[in-house]
Amino acid sequence: MSQQIFLNLEKKGSFEVETSKQYFDEEAKQFLADRYIVGTCPNCASERAYGDQCENCGRTLSPLDLINPHSTLSGSKPVLKETSHWFLPMAHHESWVRDYISEGKLNNEQHHDPKTWKAHVVGQCMSWIDGGLQSRAMTRDLDWGVPVPLAGAEGKVLYVWLDAPIGYITNTKVWAEKNGRNWEDYWKSDDSQVIHFIGKDNIVFHCIIFPIILKEHGGFNLPINVPANEFMNLEGDKISTSRNWAVWLHEYLEEFPGKQDEMRYVLASIMPEQKDSAFTWVDYRDRINNELADILGNFVNRVFVLMHKYYNGVVPEIKGTASKAEEDAGKQAFESYQQVGKKIEEFRFREALAEAMNIARAGNKLLTETEPWKLVKTDADATARILRSCLNFVADAAYCLQPFLPFTSEKIRQALDIKWCSWDDLGKGELIMTGHTIGTLPILFEKITDEIVGAQMSKLEASKKTTQVNVTESIKENIDFETFQKMDIRLVKILEAEYVPKTKKLLKLTVDTGADKRTVVSGIAEHYKPEEVVGKTVLFLANLAPREIKGIKSEGMILMAGNDQSGLSFMSPEKPMNPGDMVK
Repeated sequence: MSQQIFLNLEKKGSFEVETSKQYFDEEAKQFLADRYIVGTCPNCASERAYGDQCENCGRTLSPLDLINPHSTLSGSKPVLKETSHWFLPMAHHESWVRDYISEGKLNNEQHHDPKTWKAHVVGQCMSWIDGGLQSRAMTRDLDWGVPVPLAGAEGKVLYVWLDAPIGYITNTKVWAEKNGRNWEDYWKSDDSQVIHFIGKDNIVFHCIIFPIILKEHGGFNLPINVPANEFMNLEGDKISTSRNWAVWLHEYLEEFPGKQDEMRYVLASIMPEQKDSAFTWVDYRDRINNELADILGNFVNRVFVLMHKYYNGVVPEIKGTASKAEEDAGKQAFESYQQVGKKIEEFRFREALAEAMNIARAGNKLLTETEPWKLVKTDADATARILRSCLNFVADAAYCLQPFLPFTSEKIRQALDIKWCSWDDLGKGELIMTGHTIGTLPILFEKITDEIVGAQMSKLEASKKTTQVNVTESIKENIDFETFQKMDIRLVKILEAEYVPKTKKLLKLTVDTGADKRTVVSGIAEHYKPEEVVGKTVLFLANLAPREIKGIKSEGMILMAGNDQSGLSFMSPEKPMNPGDMVK
């Protein structure tokens, strides 16, 4: 489908073929995709910006924007080399894209309500538009990817931001075919809406580039909203998998069995919908203890205890007129239920969760104000009304919390012994009627102790210290200059590479030292495939005494940089050098 859409656009004259200079890695002998180029961001000065975007500040870039770029394949500085590509002239679409983003207009019709779009999404898009939309290459010189389906385009593939979003369409198509549906009902029907849930680092691709492709092609629905989230940090620092500064899901599930909903609740409560947020283990503890356990868990438990104590779990008949406290609680619960749906439709999930919890708060307030454990002695009718209302609040809360706490909601539903109803049945106090029998309620939430929090924080700090040790404790004892001079460190070119049989870590390499060719056994097979290393110019210790490894005579050692988090990496010269050139 990517190829067909490309061909349709090509026939319409939607592209411009341009010859331009792009970065080329002379060691790897290939043009570099955007993500294969790293350099300094011109906006925030981060030294780890990619050729398409800086993940530190979120700025969208092109490879030529980078300061001091270098190749992630070889580490060398790439050179500019001419090549021809198919460009999408986005400037031709600037006018309608501006109206689409800022006013919700498309083809002189109101396509969406721009007021529902997040401010940072609109702001990032308008910054791009106000700066003038630039042409973007829709093809790349790579040996992997979807081939450009044109004669004379051998070795060229479609740009990832052309074919990757089309994957959303083909994914729908595959699903529809398996389920007897028509995929076009979802992407082309006036009765359907497309919404992109993404992170802020991909905003412009989903709001500008992909919509331009869809509209230019014709026949597809454009997204009515792109509710992109900002970033979430961890304990005052950016999450980094390479530095092990993260809460790993599989470890959490092992250490906190059965507590999926607790983590879901905390993450939904601090979701970075409008600005960056932070996860801390202290906040995790406080939200579970003070909100899940003390508000929701306490309310549901009190209702079940009182229902079994006074009515053996059978819902009583109600009589008399509701008090003001009962009416106020009912109004608050009904309003909160309505707000849950409204906030979800507006993609404000934090607020939707808070409103769902407000149903439990309304019930707790009613119990606290009326004290049915005392009222039962003087006004049995009021006690029955209050507990039946609270039981319906429990059902309403369980239903509204389903998207956020699915496991907890199911426990409550089973304890209530009811079936899930339709959304419109909520908030009326009629989910559980006279004569219905409820079951027993398991403990919903356990309190999180300071010891648990301390253990998790210590675990994180230990990972930070491990990373620091990898950097600082590797410095060894001083040696004199004469000892250093005895080391013959030079550049070599890897000519051949193959796996050493019956091993997982070893590669057998043939290298050109400038003076001769040698065989070297190197423990890098878990980090590099043989085809990935051939042609590389790397550092080599040439006068290391030969030794036999797995029956192979190894004459020297390839020198690598590495740590426990990132693994091993070759060290290569910044400028073109020859095999045999010495390290001095």
